[in-house]
Amino acid sequence: MGNFQIIFRKLRTSSRLTQNEMAEKLGISRSTIGMYETGAREPDFETLEKIADYFNVDTDFLLGRTEQTTMLPETIGSYSKTRELTEIYLQLSNNNQERVLTYSKSLLSTQQLDDELATATQYQQPTTLAAHHEGNEYTEDELKEIDQFKKIVENKRK
Repeated sequence: MGNFQIIFRKLRTSSRLTQNEMAEKLGISRSTIGMYETGAREPDFETLEKIADYFNVDTDFLLGRTEQTTMLPETIGSYSKTRELTEIYLQLSNNNQERVLTYSKSLLSTQQLDDELATATQYQQPTTLAAHHEGNEYTEDELKEIDQFKKIVENKRK
């Protein structure tokens, strides 16, 4: 398969993935990844497509038939953002990963609500955001999260 073994290894290592991590993402064994990289084995078509999809490259590029890959216009930029978010997320502790998921779901829910309100015929943006806090009903972490949410709302105005 031409230069597949070299190209595949470069893609994997430049993405800072171990052979184990790559194998997990593709649903194959680590030893298979090693054999791909040494040229002892070649991927079947289905696996080749999975690799191309994961790295957002075309199969001709993977096979060394072209020097450049063709990226679909709708994926340019979003792929690198997704990869950056994934890399950051994987570095977080399990507890912080859960917090990111919870916050992301909350943010998405808020966005969907905003979208629904924006389509309503008499939608008017609120001019005031008010919160009431008495005593120790919120933990320190919850207060920080409320403050972060406040900053997000304020940034929407800009």
